[in-house]
Amino acid sequence: MQATAYTYDAETRSGQVLLDDGTPVPFDAAAFDAGGLRLLRPGQRVRIEVEGPEDSPRITLVTLQTL
Repeated sequence: MQATAYTYDAETRSGQVLLDDGTPVPFDAAAFDAGGLRLLRPGQRVRIEVEGPEDSPRITLVTLQTL
């Protein structure tokens, strides 16, 4: 699934992404660390993996979207 980085706190390594429909979804340090990133800037396109129900998804991985 793809999304756009919305917020990122380097101290906690957590933040939010925006899904393509504009829905903000938070991610925690574990999801950020799983993607192997060192930094994330608002506006970057990312690839995410989610689990759980559609009405409250939990992001398990955040990484940069590459072509």
